[in-house]
Amino acid sequence: MLRRRRLLAGVTSPAAAELRRAFRSEAALEAIHAHSHPSKDAADSEGPTHLALYHYPTFAGAYAALAAHLFHRRLRRRLLLLPFSSVEPFRVGDFEDGGFQKCYLLDFIGPKNFALELSRFIPRVIAFDHRQSTLARIPHLGHCPSNLELNIDTTKSSAQATFDYFTRKLAGTKSDSDMRENLLDQEDEERVFNVLKYIEDADLRQWQLPNSKEFQTALSDERAKLNCITNPLLLQLDVCNLLSRVKSLARDRLEAAGRLIDRPFKVQLGRGLYGECLAIRADGNSKLSHEIGLELSQRSAAAGLRPIGAVVFMQRGLLKVCLRTTDNTIDTAEIAKAYGGGGKPNSSSFALRLEEFNAWTSVNS
Repeated sequence: MLRRRRLLAGVTSPAAAELRRAFRSEAALEAIHAHSHPSKDAADSEGPTHLALYHYPTFAGAYAALAAHLFHRRLRRRLLLLPFSSVEPFRVGDFEDGGFQKCYLLDFIGPKNFALELSRFIPRVIAFDHRQSTLARIPHLGHCPSNLELNIDTTKSSAQATFDYFTRKLAGTKSDSDMRENLLDQEDEERVFNVLKYIEDADLRQWQLPNSKEFQTALSDERAKLNCITNPLLLQLDVCNLLSRVKSLARDRLEAAGRLIDRPFKVQLGRGLYGECLAIRADGNSKLSHEIGLELSQRSAAAGLRPIGAVVFMQRGLLKVCLRTTDNTIDTAEIAKAYGGGGKPNSSSFALRLEEFNAWTSVNS
């Protein structure tokens, strides 16, 4: 029982994947009950329990939860951290008899009137969000009571806003040694704040930092760490290491794609309506379709064909055709949409019956 409760408080475990499928699980409800009804010794030594719900699976929510955890750990205050997912969301009633003195909503304000309803029985509810869509919802909440604090800042990531909030709170609180402490140890501070800058760059859709999109690609591979806030893994994520890893991975994928492009063939796109380009069958290697398509695009242009690469593989009884181009003047989505697919100008896909695709290649036989 204790092990299950610790999991919901953020400790990593092989069972974590199972919990992510049902966030409002029996174990989650047990954790709420256990933290809201502590033993007398725990209540006397650490004071009332606070609650923090963080938006899962966002990195802004995860790092905001990390800030809340660090603050409460520094001051030895009791905090229950739970991931809040729209897949299986908590209900307001789950917390009504919890006796929580404060509730933090990190990187979201909850569905409909969730935050407002929580404030009716929790003395203080504090929410952080950065989305324009959330800001647009605020007028529909009506009059907000004084114990509901909505920090909606569209110029700052929720993670950065939460770190700033708890840093200020800690600075105004003296420790037992009568000395002020920081949320982060010195060796962790620069590393974490660099990650926060990149998270903010993506959350605000600015894309101003060097290799920002590559960083987000590398960061997405770390999602397994989002439900383990008290685990030091989030503290260890490093911008330079993540960028180095994604560059190495991209290089490896390009090399693998190059080895697969042995005998490309010509296809008449739309039976010639959209011109001719190089194609390759990539059955069993669909994960490399993007890299293969870009290489084929360049080879097509060099061969005097349209600068498009077509990567074809079988998927659920149909041929999936992925089109890629390195030419900004080409719109591959125009072709994809004509065959029931879609995508972006430089990257699109659609499905074809085998006999139709054979008609595209028959003129080259």
